[in-house]
Amino acid sequence: MLLCMCGCGKESKDDVLKDFKNSIKNTKSYKVTGNMEISNDEETFTYSLESYYLKDNYYKVILVNQTNNHEQIILKNNEDIYVITPALNKSFKFQSEWPSSSSQAYLLNSLLKDIEDDSKSEVTESDKGYVIKTKVNYPNNNELSYQKIYLNNKKQVEKVEVYNTKDIVKIKVTFDKVDLKAGLKEKDFKLEDYVKEEEPKEECNDPRENCENNNSQDTPSKETATIEDIIYPLYIPSNTYLTSSEKIDTENGNRVILTFSGDKNFVLIEEKSLAQSTMEIVPVYGEPLLLTESIGALSANSLSWDANDMSYYLASTELTPSEMQLIANSLGNETLVSNTK
Repeated sequence: MLLCMCGCGKESKDDVLKDFKNSIKNTKSYKVTGNMEISNDEETFTYSLESYYLKDNYYKVILVNQTNNHEQIILKNNEDIYVITPALNKSFKFQSEWPSSSSQAYLLNSLLKDIEDDSKSEVTESDKGYVIKTKVNYPNNNELSYQKIYLNNKKQVEKVEVYNTKDIVKIKVTFDKVDLKAGLKEKDFKLEDYVKEEEPKEECNDPRENCENNNSQDTPSKETATIEDIIYPLYIPSNTYLTSSEKIDTENGNRVILTFSGDKNFVLIEEKSLAQSTMEIVPVYGEPLLLTESIGALSANSLSWDANDMSYYLASTELTPSEMQLIANSLGNETLVSNTK
């Protein structure tokens, strides 16, 4: 009787890890919903989250910024990896090892990989279940150090917190629902589902009507492509300074080119985001990069992203990926806008 009582407590670390690993390894497809919070030094950005997986490396992650309703989709199918911005009819196409190239707090497979890669992972008991602590791998963000994966008593994941080296939570993912029997198919991971085709123009045969005006309406890009304010980054590497600010006219409005010189030379280009009539696919040899307000496209010497109706392009042969990320995350603060009218 005493032996039975001793065996009724919490399970061992190995049992908890084994059961959690097997639940993910044995699923053919899953769907996860919840929300994600990303914090910088001053603000927290909240995204609604949907994450889909089909065995043999099919992924789809839908993130919607709850502040400005900016939607982006990370899609991986048997062809390539894409980061899609439906409102702009625009997609970055990657040659990348994503998602295995770095930790992804919103993907169950990534959590599993982090556990398996960390031989010193820790499991502790909590009031509601268990907490698994592991190292994380964010090669483009050295600030992030470890994560805590919260499981309930059924060993189902409920929350993930990613901490920096100062033990501050920088990313928090809360799972509302985890469906490990989602029944997904390859057809659920098609790029074509997010391509918006231009609607055909109506024919105008009435001489009393101004057909040219009816059929040649200005696109939103024509109305909004003019930049009235320049947005400067809050973060600039030490001993680096703004040395040139140039505004040039383009076919669709204008473009701002900011040149920074010093220890870390770089160029920052800003222009209004333009919705395309047909899907624009921009090839990138690099990685999708999660920023505070957007998902960017990081290559060896550049970072591109869209946020708050603006398109940004940051280029440098001297900045590290972490520095590029810091600069990108520091843009958009209203107190940093300089009026140029």
